[in-house]
Parts: sequence; C-alpha cells; structure tokens
Amino acid sequence: MNYFEASERAAQLRKLLNYHSRKYYVEDSPEIEDDEYDRLQRELVDIEKEYPELITPDSPTQRVGGSVEGMFEPVTHAVPLESLQDAFSFDEVRAFDSRVRESFGSVEYSVEPKIDGLSVALEYENGVFVRGSTRGDGNVGEDVTANLRTINSIPLRLNKDIPFIEVRGEVFMPRGVFAKLVEKQDENGEKPFKNPRNAAAGSLRQKDPKVTASRQLDIFVFNIQRSSEEGITGHKQSIEFLRSLGFKTIPVCNKFSSIDGVLAELERIGEIRTGLAYDTDGAVIKVDSFAQREELGSTAKFPKWALAYKYPPEEKESVVTDIEVTVGRTGVLTPTAVFNPVLISGSTVARATLHNQDYIDEKDIRIGDTIVIRKAGEIIPEVVRVVSHAEGSEKFTLPGVCPSCGAPTVKEEDEAALRCVNPECPAQLLRNIIHFCSRDAMDIEGLGESVLEKLVQAGLIEKISDIYSLTKEDFMTLEGFKDKSSLNSVDAIEKSKSNDLSKLVFALGIRHIGQKAGKILAEHFGSMDALMSAGLEELTSVDTIGGIMAQSIVKFFSLGQSVSEINALKAAGVNMNSLKERADDRFAGLTFVLTGTLPTYSRNEASEIIEKYGGKTASSVSKKTSYVLAGEEAGSKLTKARELGITVINEEEFRKMTE
Repeated sequence: MNYFEASERAAQLRKLLNYHSRKYYVEDSPEIEDDEYDRLQRELVDIEKEYPELITPDSPTQRVGGSVEGMFEPVTHAVPLESLQDAFSFDEVRAFDSRVRESFGSVEYSVEPKIDGLSVALEYENGVFVRGSTRGDGNVGEDVTANLRTINSIPLRLNKDIPFIEVRGEVFMPRGVFAKLVEKQDENGEKPFKNPRNAAAGSLRQKDPKVTASRQLDIFVFNIQRSSEEGITGHKQSIEFLRSLGFKTIPVCNKFSSIDGVLAELERIGEIRTGLAYDTDGAVIKVDSFAQREELGSTAKFPKWALAYKYPPEEKESVVTDIEVTVGRTGVLTPTAVFNPVLISGSTVARATLHNQDYIDEKDIRIGDTIVIRKAGEIIPEVVRVVSHAEGSEKFTLPGVCPSCGAPTVKEEDEAALRCVNPECPAQLLRNIIHFCSRDAMDIEGLGESVLEKLVQAGLIEKISDIYSLTKEDFMTLEGFKDKSSLNSVDAIEKSKSNDLSKLVFALGIRHIGQKAGKILAEHFGSMDALMSAGLEELTSVDTIGGIMAQSIVKFFSLGQSVSEINALKAAGVNMNSLKERADDRFAGLTFVLTGTLPTYSRNEASEIIEKYGGKTASSVSKKTSYVLAGEEAGSKLTKARELGITVINEEEFRKMTE
C-alpha cells in the first residue's frame, strides 16, 4: 500500500471506528461485533505504524473510547482510567513479556479474567462511599453515584474507616439475569440488548435509579486508583486488601514468574470461561509489582505494564429446519429458528430467537438455509449470518393472523413487533394471569406460575376475573393441594381484593404502564371509573404520563373485553378506589430529594409523608429540586445542593413543615 492509498484508507477507518465507538460506548447499541471492530482497529494501527505522519488527533488509536454525553454531571478522574492494549495470539503475549524483561531481569505477572462490563471508579471517605463515576473517555466520566448505590455488592461502608480510597471495578450483568431480561424484552416486543456488556451499560446510565435497581447488576473490583493506605506493593496483595475492606473482588487472580505459566493460565481461563456466571471477553496480564509498573509507565493510551488477551468467538454452522412463531403475554409474535443441534460454548443448542420481521428481512433467513450460529455474550444463541439459501427456498414472512386465536395481527407505528391485540387470545392468557398475581401487581401469595398453569390446564381459569371465583374445592382437585393449602390460597385471593387501586392498574397489564405509572394514575384519578372515562388530553396533563402511554390507556379501556373484565372484578368485590389519603396540598408542586440517614424516619416513611401532602420525591438533585432533606452521612447530593443553592433541611425542620 503506497502513501496515497494508506492516507485514504486511514481516513475511512477513522470515520468508521469513531462512528462505531459512539454506537458502542455512548448509545449502547452496537451495530457490529467486537471482533469486527478489533479487526478494523488493528488495520488502522498497522497503517499508522508504517506511516506515523498519518496519525491525527481524532484517530481512535489516540484516545480511550467513550465520551460524556451530558446526561450526568461530569467527573474529572484524578488518576486516569486507562484502557488496555489488546493481544490476539500467544506470540503477541511473548513479545509483551520480552519488552517488560528488557527493563527487569525478574518479573511476576498477575493474570485474571477480563470482565465484559462497564468500568467505574468508586470513592470512599473515612470508609463511606461518597461518589461513583463511569470511565467516560478515561479522563472525564459521569457521576452515577445514585445508580451505583443500587448495586448490592458495592459496600456503602467499608470494614475499615480509612481516610480515603478510590478503587476501580467493572459493573456487569450476570448471565442468568441477562437471559431473563432479553426474554422479557422479546416478550414485550422491545429491542433486546445485544450482550451483557451493553445491558449493564444501558442499565447503569439510567436517569431513574429504580430502573437500575431492577436490573440486578453486579461488580468486581480489581484495582486501587488512589489510597491513603501505605505498604501495599503489588497487585495480588492489593486484591487481598480490597477483599478485606469488604469489596467483591475479581474472583480469579493468580501470580506467575514465567511467561509459560502465564500462557498456561490463559488456556485454563479459556477452558472455564463459558461456564462462569459472568461474561468475559479475554484475560488481563499485569506486572504485579507497583514499583515496576511505575518505572514502565504508560503510552498516551495504554499502560506498558498490562495486556488484554482476547479469545476468538466460537461459531458453528447449522441448517434451519423450521421457523416457529409463538405469542407472548403482550401479544407479540416471536419467530424462533429451529436448526440441527450444534455444540457451542459448552452446551448443545438447536433454537435461536429471530426477534421480529425486520431481523429476518435484514439477514434474509429462510427455512432450509445454512446459517452461522454463536452465543451472544456466550449465553443466548443467535444467528450471525446466512451462508447459503437452500435451492427453491422462499422468503419467510410472519403470519397476518395470530397462530393461537386467528385474530388479525397488527404492526403499530414506530414498532418492529407484530402483535395480536385480542385480549382473549389463549396464548396470552396464562402470561397475563401470572402477571396479574405477581408480587408487584395483586400480590396473591401461593399463586405462582406452576399453580396457575395447573389451574388454566384444568379449565378452572379462562380469564383473569375467574381467579375470584375459585373455591377450596377447586384447589383440592390439583395435585399437591390439601385442605390447609387450599384454604390458604382462597384466603390470599380474598385478601387481594382490598389492594390499592394502583396495584390493580398495574396488574391489568396495560401496555407501557408500569408500577410507578399505576401509582401516579391511581392517586390522580382516585377511582377506576374516573380513569376509564379520561380522554387523551386529561391523561397527558398528568405528571410523567406521555402521549404513547395515554394512547395505550385509552385503547385498552375502549375494548369491550377490558370493560367486561373490570365489571366482573367489581362484582367480585375487588377494590376500585385509591386508598391514598392526602391531608392537604401544602407540598403541591414541590420536589424533595432525600439523602443520608434520618434520626427517626426511614426514607420510605419520609417519602410517604411528602406524598401525603401532595409533594413528590426525586432520586437526584437538580435545579428543579425544592428541598434536600439531609440526615447523617449525607454525600454528594448534599454537596451538589449547596453548589446549586438548594434549600437543605434536617428532620426537625421537615417535621415542623408537616405540623
């Protein structure tokens, strides 16, 4: 390649890589696979090595991926959160060892799995967690303290009250949690996350910490960035120290004095990684000694004392024997490719979801095709590409009628999913009933998925309202039920009749209406009758209820089946009114943020009082905040409130406001 050709290709690669870098790090919606991105990056590196004069300030090789998008407050890292240089062969690992040994005759390496998640920094003062931030571009990240607090494995107080420590860790979504989330997204007709890493990133960078909390994120801490503690001389020792403080540290970290030992460990991690509960995209080799690290230093982008070894993705070919279509709880038609079984990433797979018609059309997947399969995040089977079509094959199109009930299917505006809108569709019945009885909905104890499935199969439940006609004798006909357990189930059903209206609104399964929206609607309208008669304009005037939500509510209550079910629930004695008492509107229009530990109130109690007087609570401080109610050990929210000039009150002042 001559200079002119290299210059043109380098410009193309910079543009392409910067685009995909933003899709991956900022938007959490990658369009190409990691190995394809790595290939493009290495091509640019090779060109810049041959022609150094082609290196530009905007080259992806000159910066860490990611940027601050403006959703959260920026945090400047006192110690940069560097990325790692990648290696794809054992020869490259040996070359790294040779470079290190040019400076030192003797060296020890620590080797650990490279967790595929979102890198964060956690700061502690006097043993208390005060701030957490994302890596961002390595120098400036985003303050996501409120969201990080929802991760149970992050200690809010350390086992030792050391003056200051900042650590680095990787937030990730466990494989089991990711699989359930994607299943739920498919069921709701939503675009599923591509892999656990993007699921973790999308979950952590939520404006509402409750969403983050619901995603069951986890973390492994693997590095000390800054610390007031002295006497820690190496990486392996630092991991043991972090573990003693109460951090959940990287679970595999072994030390080796020879490069052969390192290579053997890379092979061992490669063999076990498909069985781990978390996703890995490689292994990290680090010089263990902190003194040697300091002497080696860093380039503009990478530390010279560490290397990330990347494992190649495992792919297998198979032949599509069928495409099955199932109907989910919300009526979404989900196509699934059935193919000849293949062993991949440690297990045999024979099915892969095709999500929707757009996905099928994009890859042109047909029955009889030879396809390439791999596991997304080494968990969920996916069709990577079609190798060849079978002779005489035809394009596959989802049916125009529901395969379960025969009702016409519709594709709503701005949706990829095809949907059956018949509320009496048998395929949706069981899933709707399970949702209705779940803890966050009507919370009917003892009516779990297996029991409800038996009731439906026995013909004892044909619609949701039938739950309230069940008798002790009905339960006695089910396997495993005796007199006492049957009576307990009937009592639990009876108890659910007195639930607040908010639980019923959520339990009805209205599209786009979650638990929080159910509560807001119940409190605003006060009764089911008032909610059912509300028009679009009245609904959109309610705080946080947008146009799509309002349209969904109106559409649901316009269906004769919905009205019939609600009338049946009324007749059964199910409460149709809000039980929320409002003393007066003294806090109307005011927003409170709670921080720290209050002397006598729990946060829930304080929030209930605020709502009782017409106010609302928020999880983060902004210019719209009216008051910050602060207790002991108040952290960054208190600091930000003072910076913005927000009024800060204590519990005694708050109590006087409610007298």
